[in-house]
Amino acid sequence: MRKVTAAIIKDKNRLLIAKRHSKDPLGGKWEFPGGKVESGETPEECLVREIGEELRIEVKIGSFYDDNVYSSQDHDIHLLFYWAEIINGEVTPVVHDDLRWVTIKELANFDFAPADIPIVKNLEREYI
Repeated sequence: MRKVTAAIIKDKNRLLIAKRHSKDPLGGKWEFPGGKVESGETPEECLVREIGEELRIEVKIGSFYDDNVYSSQDHDIHLLFYWAEIINGEVTPVVHDDLRWVTIKELANFDFAPADIPIVKNLEREYI
């Protein structure tokens, strides 16, 4: 099973979500940004690296929020979600088609990737 991380990047009462590139698997779906954990890397180190590569910002990783195991025809992933905040840089989409700052209430207006949906629902339950 592949370990993947995702950052719930918070700024005041808004969260950063990213739209997957149209040519990617699940292109056009929204997600919390992150990526695959590499050998010898902690989930937190992975997130710092991935967010730097994908958004050109430095983040401070906070507490673990939740996880989800997602199975598709191709693979199984264990997705780990962590709170994060920007400590340096301007958010710039490198691999995504779009980025949005949204409130938790607004998450319901976006078509999320299947692995992110349980986390969106948990956030809505806990914070709305």
